[in-house]
Amino acid sequence: MRATDGTWELPDHLSGGDGALIYLSLGSLGSADVELVQRLVDVLGATRHRVVVSKGPLADQIALHDNMTGDAFLPQPAILPQVHLVITHGGNSTVTEAFHHGKPMVVLPFFWDQVDNAQRVDETGFGVRLSTHGFRDRELTRAIERLLADRALHGRLAAMSARVKAEPGIAKAADLIERVAVTGEPVHRVGASA
Repeated sequence: MRATDGTWELPDHLSGGDGALIYLSLGSLGSADVELVQRLVDVLGATRHRVVVSKGPLADQIALHDNMTGDAFLPQPAILPQVHLVITHGGNSTVTEAFHHGKPMVVLPFFWDQVDNAQRVDETGFGVRLSTHGFRDRELTRAIERLLADRALHGRLAAMSARVKAEPGIAKAADLIERVAVTGEPVHRVGASA
Protein backbone atom coordinates (compact mmCIF):
# COMPACT_ATOMS: atom_id res chain seq x y z
CA MET A 1 0.00 0.00 0.00
CA ARG A 2 1.52 3.27 -1.12
CA ALA A 3 1.43 6.07 1.39
CA THR A 4 -0.29 9.22 0.26
CA ASP A 5 1.79 12.36 0.08
CA GLY A 6 -1.14 14.69 0.43
CA THR A 7 -4.85 15.13 0.59
CA TRP A 8 -7.50 15.37 -2.07
CA GLU A 9 -10.87 17.07 -1.80
CA LEU A 10 -13.89 16.44 -3.94
CA PRO A 11 -14.71 19.60 -5.93
CA ASP A 12 -17.80 21.49 -4.80
CA HIS A 13 -19.78 20.75 -7.97
CA LEU A 14 -19.65 17.01 -7.12
CA SER A 15 -20.02 17.11 -3.35
CA GLY A 16 -23.80 16.98 -3.23
CA GLY A 17 -24.74 14.45 -5.87
CA ASP A 18 -27.14 11.54 -5.40
CA GLY A 19 -25.10 8.90 -7.16
CA ALA A 20 -22.09 6.98 -5.98
CA LEU A 21 -18.57 8.32 -6.31
CA ILE A 22 -16.58 6.28 -8.84
CA TYR A 23 -12.85 6.40 -9.52
CA LEU A 24 -11.73 5.66 -13.08
CA SER A 25 -8.06 4.93 -13.72
CA LEU A 26 -6.52 2.76 -16.41
CA GLY A 27 -2.93 3.43 -15.35
CA SER A 28 -0.27 5.31 -17.26
CA LEU A 29 -0.24 3.01 -20.28
CA GLY A 30 -3.96 2.28 -20.42
CA SER A 31 -4.93 5.94 -20.16
CA ALA A 32 -2.92 6.59 -23.34
CA ASP A 33 -5.72 4.72 -25.14
CA VAL A 34 -7.69 7.96 -25.53
CA GLU A 35 -10.49 6.34 -27.52
CA LEU A 36 -11.16 3.82 -24.74
CA VAL A 37 -10.92 6.36 -21.93
CA GLN A 38 -13.26 8.73 -23.78
CA ARG A 39 -15.72 5.90 -24.36
CA LEU A 40 -15.72 5.07 -20.63
CA VAL A 41 -16.10 8.76 -19.77
CA ASP A 42 -19.04 9.09 -22.17
CA VAL A 43 -20.79 5.99 -20.78
CA LEU A 44 -20.29 7.20 -17.20
CA GLY A 45 -21.34 10.71 -18.17
CA ALA A 46 -24.82 9.38 -18.92
CA THR A 47 -25.21 7.91 -15.41
CA ARG A 48 -26.34 9.54 -12.17
CA HIS A 49 -22.96 8.83 -10.59
CA ARG A 50 -20.11 11.23 -9.89
CA VAL A 51 -16.78 10.24 -11.40
CA VAL A 52 -13.15 11.07 -10.65
CA VAL A 53 -11.04 10.45 -13.77
CA SER A 54 -7.30 9.92 -13.82
CA LYS A 55 -6.83 11.09 -17.41
CA GLY A 56 -3.16 10.22 -17.85
CA PRO A 57 -0.49 11.69 -20.11
CA LEU A 58 -2.91 12.69 -22.90
CA ALA A 59 -5.32 14.46 -20.53
CA ASP A 60 -5.93 17.36 -22.90
CA GLN A 61 -7.53 14.94 -25.39
CA ILE A 62 -10.18 13.66 -22.95
CA ALA A 63 -13.38 15.68 -22.51
CA LEU A 64 -15.15 15.20 -19.18
CA HIS A 65 -18.87 15.57 -18.46
CA ASP A 66 -20.56 17.73 -15.81
CA ASN A 67 -20.72 14.82 -13.34
CA MET A 68 -16.92 14.45 -13.41
CA THR A 69 -13.63 15.85 -12.30
CA GLY A 70 -10.17 14.77 -13.32
CA ASP A 71 -6.63 15.60 -14.18
CA ALA A 72 -3.60 14.08 -15.87
CA PHE A 73 -2.32 12.61 -12.62
CA LEU A 74 -4.15 12.30 -9.32
CA PRO A 75 -3.12 11.21 -5.78
CA GLN A 76 -4.81 7.81 -5.96
CA PRO A 77 -4.04 6.78 -2.34
CA ALA A 78 -5.83 9.92 -1.12
CA ILE A 79 -8.83 9.44 -3.44
CA LEU A 80 -9.60 5.75 -2.93
CA PRO A 81 -10.87 6.03 0.67
CA GLN A 82 -13.51 8.48 -0.56
CA VAL A 83 -15.01 6.50 -3.44
CA HIS A 84 -17.60 3.73 -3.58
CA LEU A 85 -16.27 1.81 -6.59
CA VAL A 86 -13.14 1.62 -8.74
CA ILE A 87 -12.93 1.08 -12.49
CA THR A 88 -9.39 -0.05 -13.19
CA HIS A 89 -7.01 -1.77 -15.58
CA GLY A 90 -6.16 -4.19 -12.77
CA GLY A 91 -2.57 -3.24 -12.07
CA ASN A 92 -1.09 -4.54 -8.82
CA SER A 93 -1.00 -1.14 -7.08
CA THR A 94 -4.60 -0.23 -7.84
CA VAL A 95 -5.98 -3.67 -6.99
CA THR A 96 -4.03 -3.81 -3.73
CA GLU A 97 -5.10 -0.29 -2.76
CA ALA A 98 -8.75 -0.98 -3.66
CA PHE A 99 -8.69 -4.08 -1.43
CA HIS A 100 -6.95 -2.10 1.31
CA HIS A 101 -9.86 0.35 1.31
CA GLY A 102 -12.58 -2.26 0.70
CA LYS A 103 -13.72 -1.05 -2.72
CA PRO A 104 -15.41 -3.24 -5.34
CA MET A 105 -13.87 -3.11 -8.82
CA VAL A 106 -14.77 -3.27 -12.47
CA VAL A 107 -11.57 -4.47 -14.13
CA LEU A 108 -10.66 -3.90 -17.78
CA PRO A 109 -7.23 -5.54 -18.16
CA PHE A 110 -4.70 -4.90 -20.93
CA PHE A 111 -1.82 -7.32 -20.29
CA TRP A 112 0.55 -9.07 -17.85
CA ASP A 113 -0.49 -9.10 -14.19
CA GLN A 114 -3.66 -7.18 -15.02
CA VAL A 115 -5.25 -10.19 -16.73
CA ASP A 116 -4.58 -12.46 -13.76
CA ASN A 117 -5.73 -9.81 -11.28
CA ALA A 118 -8.92 -9.18 -13.25
CA GLN A 119 -9.74 -12.86 -13.41
CA ARG A 120 -9.11 -13.37 -9.70
CA VAL A 121 -11.20 -10.32 -8.73
CA ASP A 122 -14.05 -11.69 -10.85
CA GLU A 123 -13.73 -15.28 -9.60
CA THR A 124 -13.74 -14.21 -5.95
CA GLY A 125 -16.74 -11.95 -6.47
CA PHE A 126 -14.93 -8.79 -5.36
CA GLY A 127 -15.67 -7.23 -8.72
CA VAL A 128 -16.39 -7.83 -12.37
CA ARG A 129 -14.00 -8.43 -15.24
CA LEU A 130 -15.10 -7.01 -18.56
CA SER A 131 -13.58 -7.19 -22.02
CA THR A 132 -11.38 -4.11 -22.23
CA HIS A 133 -12.36 -3.10 -25.73
CA GLY A 134 -15.31 -5.43 -26.32
CA PHE A 135 -17.60 -4.52 -23.41
CA ARG A 136 -21.07 -3.23 -24.18
CA ASP A 137 -22.12 0.05 -22.58
CA ARG A 138 -25.04 -1.60 -20.80
CA GLU A 139 -22.74 -4.35 -19.54
CA LEU A 140 -20.59 -1.74 -17.80
CA THR A 141 -23.49 0.17 -16.25
CA ARG A 142 -25.17 -3.05 -15.06
CA ALA A 143 -21.91 -4.23 -13.45
CA ILE A 144 -21.57 -0.89 -11.65
CA GLU A 145 -25.15 -0.96 -10.37
CA ARG A 146 -24.90 -4.58 -9.25
CA LEU A 147 -21.66 -4.01 -7.35
CA LEU A 148 -22.94 -0.84 -5.69
CA ALA A 149 -26.17 -2.54 -4.58
CA ASP A 150 -24.54 -5.71 -3.20
CA ARG A 151 -24.61 -5.18 0.59
CA ALA A 152 -23.15 -8.63 1.30
CA LEU A 153 -20.18 -7.78 -0.91
CA HIS A 154 -19.68 -4.49 0.92
CA GLY A 155 -19.60 -6.40 4.20
CA ARG A 156 -17.03 -8.88 2.89
CA LEU A 157 -14.86 -6.06 1.55
CA ALA A 158 -15.10 -4.09 4.80
CA ALA A 159 -14.04 -7.14 6.82
CA MET A 160 -11.14 -7.82 4.47
CA SER A 161 -10.08 -4.17 4.61
CA ALA A 162 -10.07 -4.24 8.41
CA ARG A 163 -7.87 -7.37 8.40
CA VAL A 164 -5.45 -5.88 5.87
CA LYS A 165 -5.20 -2.58 7.77
CA ALA A 166 -4.59 -4.41 11.06
CA GLU A 167 -1.54 -6.22 9.65
CA PRO A 168 1.51 -3.95 9.30
CA GLY A 169 2.64 -5.61 6.06
CA ILE A 170 5.23 -3.03 5.00
CA ALA A 171 6.90 -2.95 8.43
CA LYS A 172 6.82 -6.74 8.66
CA ALA A 173 8.39 -7.14 5.21
CA ALA A 174 11.10 -4.61 6.04
CA ASP A 175 11.89 -6.43 9.28
CA LEU A 176 12.17 -9.78 7.47
CA ILE A 177 14.43 -8.32 4.78
CA GLU A 178 16.63 -6.74 7.43
CA ARG A 179 16.79 -10.02 9.33
CA VAL A 180 17.96 -11.90 6.24
CA ALA A 181 20.52 -9.19 5.45
CA VAL A 182 21.94 -9.21 9.00
CA THR A 183 21.90 -12.95 9.72
CA GLY A 184 22.20 -14.42 6.24
CA GLU A 185 19.70 -17.05 7.36
CA PRO A 186 16.55 -17.82 5.38
CA VAL A 187 13.21 -16.80 6.81
CA HIS A 188 10.64 -19.58 7.03
CA ARG A 189 6.91 -19.15 7.30
CA VAL A 190 5.39 -20.20 10.58
CA GLY A 191 4.26 -23.79 10.22
CA ALA A 192 6.30 -24.31 7.04
CA SER A 193 8.92 -27.01 6.98
CA ALA A 194 12.55 -25.92 7.07
